[in-house]
Amino acid sequence: MLGSAGGRKAWIRGCERLIAMGVKLNHTIVHARDKRESAAFYAEVFGFGEPVPFGPFLDVETANEVTLAILESRERFDTQHYAFLVSDEEFDRIFERVTARGLDYWADPARSVKGELNRHFGGRGVYFEDPSGHLLEIITRPYGRWEDI
Repeated sequence: MLGSAGGRKAWIRGCERLIAMGVKLNHTIVHARDKRESAAFYAEVFGFGEPVPFGPFLDVETANEVTLAILESRERFDTQHYAFLVSDEEFDRIFERVTARGLDYWADPARSVKGELNRHFGGRGVYFEDPSGHLLEIITRPYGRWEDI
């Protein structure tokens, strides 16, 4: 792979030519106490396809082709934050699944405003945890400037 000026494009050598593509996130490893439970959670709550085994991982693919590579670990791991931009209709469906499971949810990442949604940037947002304690967020509008909240 060759980079271009400013690192804005990546070049991948194809069979007979170079193909330009923007740099995109392809996958991220999500540590889990139980990979089957976590992979099923992501698939069911977000409406993703069935998890697919890949070596030690259970892969769950998002709508924008980013793979959540769920890796089981008996070691202690730091929990992470994963934010998902969704449509208003998807928000409703996902939030319904969150509440049907009886999960706690918050309007803020500090988890100080429990049981409420936020309305940042003219949209809706909410935080909740996966089975391993990762903080998940669904938002209907991309974030802008903090002073515009």
